[in-house]
Amino acid sequence: MPSIILHHFAASPFAERIRLILGLKGLTWQGVDAELVMPKPRLKALTGGYRKTPVMQIGNDIYCDSRLIALELERRYPTPTIFPNNSRASCMALSAWTDQDFHMTASGLAIGVNKHLMPQSLIDDRRSFFGSTLNVDGLQNDIPHLRTQLRAHLDIVEQHLSDGRAFWFGVQPSMADFQVYSSIWTVRSNLPFAESDLSPFPHVVSWETRIKSFGSGTTSEITAEDAIKLARASTSTPVTEVDDADALGFAAGAVVAVTPTDYGCEPVVGRLVKLTVAEVAIERRDADAGTLTVHFPRIGFRVSLLSR
Repeated sequence: MPSIILHHFAASPFAERIRLILGLKGLTWQGVDAELVMPKPRLKALTGGYRKTPVMQIGNDIYCDSRLIALELERRYPTPTIFPNNSRASCMALSAWTDQDFHMTASGLAIGVNKHLMPQSLIDDRRSFFGSTLNVDGLQNDIPHLRTQLRAHLDIVEQHLSDGRAFWFGVQPSMADFQVYSSIWTVRSNLPFAESDLSPFPHVVSWETRIKSFGSGTTSEITAEDAIKLARASTSTPVTEVDDADALGFAAGAVVAVTPTDYGCEPVVGRLVKLTVAEVAIERRDADAGTLTVHFPRIGFRVSLLSR
């Protein structure tokens, strides 16, 4: 089996979720330092324009969005599970909170507090990336409000853990733990007042230590250029799977665009090879990376027909 390659950067909370899953499952993987700001030519060679991180590469299969990456790792490496006691639906439901309000609060604080240290190119990139979902220019003035929001989020976590449970759903860690933890990790990693804001929540702090202990598996670094070469050398071909019951009615081979619906909304264009209730995949060709299959979750992505 081709090796797991994670295109990520150290400060990404969504990448931290995947690194923790790799640690929990005891996996060996290779990491590529992803470009921080657009145009990200090396990442785009693989994704076709999708700009978010992390991105997972296995051969010439490219997996976008941390939710789909987690599901694919679970499919390939089911033990230990990240969905104990049939908790997948609960984890997915929880993401409506962790990936929006909680994440935006933590990221808003991280940017607002540290904006004076950020190069202008990164500020401009974050502004275009978040668009109207996060007012990058007003974050410095919004820090007191965001701290009240952080306190409210932390109180939810504290109350949930207050019965002494080790993890979100009990005795076994799950995807839910990593979803909740990633925003706390952002706070701990970026805010000078993190200790004072977290210390009133002792159950959160104890749980945080347990999550950290999973580590990130066994990893080595490779260059983006080497990852692109590995994709080109792969001989894997996609299995066509298009759901006839899908309301869009698109046929296999149709040229479609797949676009995130929240932020970072750059479309990726290719020929449709998979359209199921949970996943969409397109085949595209890049001059450097060769023929690739790029995978996305259905939830949070729009699939638009360009030509039949």
